[in-house]
Amino acid sequence: MYKNYGPLAAQVYELTKPVGNMLNGDIDYYCERLQGIKGKILEAGVGTGRMLIPLLQEGYQIEGIDQSHDMLTICQNNLAKYQLQTAIYQGDLATFELLTRYDAIIMPTATFCLIETEELASQALINCYQHLSPGGRLIIDLDLPFYPEAGETETSTYRLSSHKGITLERKVIEIDWLAQHVLTHVRYEEWQDGVLISTELQRLLLRWYGLTELRLILEKVGFESITISADYDYLVPPVDSNQTITFEATKKGID
Repeated sequence: MYKNYGPLAAQVYELTKPVGNMLNGDIDYYCERLQGIKGKILEAGVGTGRMLIPLLQEGYQIEGIDQSHDMLTICQNNLAKYQLQTAIYQGDLATFELLTRYDAIIMPTATFCLIETEELASQALINCYQHLSPGGRLIIDLDLPFYPEAGETETSTYRLSSHKGITLERKVIEIDWLAQHVLTHVRYEEWQDGVLISTELQRLLLRWYGLTELRLILEKVGFESITISADYDYLVPPVDSNQTITFEATKKGID
C-alpha cells in the first residue's frame, strides 16, 4: 500500500535538500567533529548525497548506505556530476553486513528517528557497534516531538518545469505518546499540464527518544564516552525541545 522514499519522494528531497545544503550548520559541524579521522567513515541514511559529497570534497574517506533505491540512484548521479567516487550500499541499518570496519559512523538529520521501534533501534546500534573499529565513533542526530495535532495537514508545491510539478500533502494520522511516535501520511502527486500522471503514498513514522533513554541504550550496547550537544554546538547542553540533539559515543578500544 505504501511506497517509502520512492521516485517522487527522492525528487522532492533532492529539490529541498540538494548537495551541500546545510541544515542549521550540520555539514560544518560534522566536518569539524570528524577531523583527525584517517580511516573510512560510513554515513547511515546517505539519501541523495547532501552531506556525503561535501565530506568527500573535504578529503574524508566516506561511504554511504540507504534503504531507498531511488535515493541512491540520485546519489550516484550526484557523485558522477561532481566527478567523485565512493561506495554506496543499499541496506537496512538493523541488518546490513559490510566487510569494512569504520573509524566513524554518522547518522545526520534525525535518520535514527526513522527506525520505528526501540527493538529495531537497539539492533541498528548493535550493528553499528560491530561495524566500528576499536575506538571508532558514532555520531547521531535526534529530533524531539514537535507537538502536532492529529489531522493536521500541510500542503506544498514543487515546480519541475513550466508543464510539470509535484504536490505534497502531509497529514498527521496518529500521535502515540506511550509508544513515542508520530505517524504521518505523505502523499506525493506528479502533475503535467493539470493531469495527474503518478502518485505515491508514504507512511512516515518518526519515533523520539528521551536523552537518558538513548544514553542507556548506547551504554547497554557497549558504547562509552557518550556526549550530548545541542544545535551543533559541541558539548553545549540542550535547553529546548525544538533543538537538534547530537549524541556522540565511542566503541571500546583494545585493552
